[in-house]
Amino acid sequence: MSSNVNLGLTNVGPETHPLTWRYSQAGKAVLDLKTYESMEGYAALKKAVQMAPADVQKVVKDSNLRGRGGAGFPTGVKWSLIPMGPNAGPKYLVCNADEMEPGTFKDRMLMEELPHQLVEAMIVAGYAIQATRAYIFLRGEYTVAAERLNHAIHEAEAAGYVGNNILGSGWSMDLHVHTGAGRYICGEETALINSLEGRRANPRAKPPFPQIAGLWGKPTIVNNVESLNNIPAILVRGAEWFKGLSQGKSTDAGTKLYGISGKAKTTGLWELPIGTTCRELLYTHGGGMRDGLELMAWLPGGASTDFLMPEHLDLAMDYDTIMKAGSRMGTGLIAVVDNKQNMVSVVRNLEQFFARESCGWCTPCRDGLPWIVKVLQAIEDGKGQSGDIEFLQQMTRNLAPGKTFCAHAPGAVEPLQSAIKYFRPAFEQGIAPVASPQITGK
Repeated sequence: MSSNVNLGLTNVGPETHPLTWRYSQAGKAVLDLKTYESMEGYAALKKAVQMAPADVQKVVKDSNLRGRGGAGFPTGVKWSLIPMGPNAGPKYLVCNADEMEPGTFKDRMLMEELPHQLVEAMIVAGYAIQATRAYIFLRGEYTVAAERLNHAIHEAEAAGYVGNNILGSGWSMDLHVHTGAGRYICGEETALINSLEGRRANPRAKPPFPQIAGLWGKPTIVNNVESLNNIPAILVRGAEWFKGLSQGKSTDAGTKLYGISGKAKTTGLWELPIGTTCRELLYTHGGGMRDGLELMAWLPGGASTDFLMPEHLDLAMDYDTIMKAGSRMGTGLIAVVDNKQNMVSVVRNLEQFFARESCGWCTPCRDGLPWIVKVLQAIEDGKGQSGDIEFLQQMTRNLAPGKTFCAHAPGAVEPLQSAIKYFRPAFEQGIAPVASPQITGK
């Protein structure tokens, strides 16, 4: 693993850490079926197939589990939108494991260290919506995760947990790992679906939404890795238990894999109650900033969120609270910026990534983001021109939600608009002075 896994609480167990307690108890990755089964593995599946699919959906809906991929849409509500009944026809379940958001690495840990947990979660979710086939759409660079997930699926098939007539329920579902070609846009669910079909990874117009017309035109549910990993514990312990895990005044439920990247003393992942403050995450668990450095700003959930300031550290890390502060919780993995960094350079680096990863489908994104990078580079080099900052501000409005085909460009300009808001003097320093005209006489 490339990151530390820290559990954050003293009493580590299934009652407090639904995502990572198996990893903690084993003291290492839980990779084989026998070990996983000894730790309540596939207990949720055995319980689910004794229930009606609609009842499984209801438990997840009642739990208030919100999607952990960034958008925070209620998982059970998403499931409830898919057609059910004998005439619904083929349906698909897709796990979005194309984790390419800069500063985000939580899904990688879950897949590499607890592959059977995701496999079980996929089967339970598949049963809830009566899917006939399921795919884990995996970032192509995650080769270790691919190997371990394929091995876990093979073991699950041999045990009768996936395939034909699962546990004698009369319901069948195949499960496959599909590795992507490494494009950030595949994190958008309809672009992911196009890629899975063998097409160019461009987003689709919505409506229709994937729940009605998704993979190969059939009803499809797309869920994030961390979202799905909560399902087994919810099924075993119930919706009220899950809601009781949150902290403070948060209306969100459960725990969250929070993380830190940047120049903190300790970087990594911690499973903590959702609603934990950033101050606790950074200073209690992360040990604060490295010696000689001070926190200048932080991104609350990946590169496509607005910067927040040190005065925001005491906000609860939940979806509604962070949104009210002018940003988004996103993936919940914070990136810290220290006082020795050049904010213009930080933002230019982020915008360069987003410009490169644009699918090129719509003009504002395809042409606007490279233009932003060009202007930022000039400011970074001290060659900015009068009006450049105002131009960048106008571009953040031109690429706002509703102005582009998908959410890629609106997300890309979030760090830019907040950086100008909080650190305008840093941008002004890169504007070259205008030379005074020389007056010559005879």
